Amino acid sequence: MSHDYQEPESLSAVPITVNHLPRLPRRTVFKWFVAVATALKLGDASVFGAEPLSSIPLVSATGYGGDPRLNQAYSPGDVWPLTLSRVQRAAATALADVILPADNLGPAASEVHVIDFVDEWVSAPYAAQRLDREIVLPGLDWLDAEADSRFQRVFAELAPEQQNAICDDICFVQDATDEFRSAARFFSRFRSLAAAAYYATPPGWEAIGYVGNQPSSTYDGPPQEVLTRLGVQQTVS
Repeated sequence: MSHDYQEPESLSAVPITVNHLPRLPRRTVFKWFVAVATALKLGDASVFGAEPLSSIPLVSATGYGGDPRLNQAYSPGDVWPLTLSRVQRAAATALADVILPADNLGPAASEVHVIDFVDEWVSAPYAAQRLDREIVLPGLDWLDAEADSRFQRVFAELAPEQQNAICDDICFVQDATDEFRSAARFFSRFRSLAAAAYYATPPGWEAIGYVGNQPSSTYDGPPQEVLTRLGVQQTVS
């Protein structure tokens, strides 16, 4: 699946390597929060049941307050505990790399620490994150259970074609059978979180051609090809 992100009819096989990567500084993750929070829609709390599953650890933290110190470096767990288990992190890392593999446009999701953002996000004590927590944690557990049922291994240990076989059954909610409908909703939500995290990183910006705010001594306006495509004319000189 390439980083310009067009959903395919099926997931192509790609090599998956799960590395034990050091976690990013909390300050960096805070920046990711600011960059992507407004772009994310609320999850569906009923994906794996109307009530939160008893296996989901409760969140007791109060958060970082209304004025976080973004110029201060934090270690993991300083503000709220991160709650994905080692097995869940491995499954999430492998799944993120299926969705966003390394290609000619950029590195794999695992290389830019997408899982650190996902772990931070689902561990946060806020309403939107709590909804996603009730989707993502059971979804990752389901992923390993399904991998064990089909192939007698956890998802992170499967061959690429085996991972894709599972993902092909859940990668589109509208095409999923009743058996996989809840898992497909999990996949959709996880894909949104992974993509949001990926494209909030410098390699993600480069993959989509985003250059950010850069000083310019002149105003040249939009490129002519853009004006032509929109059927408008440049009126500012």
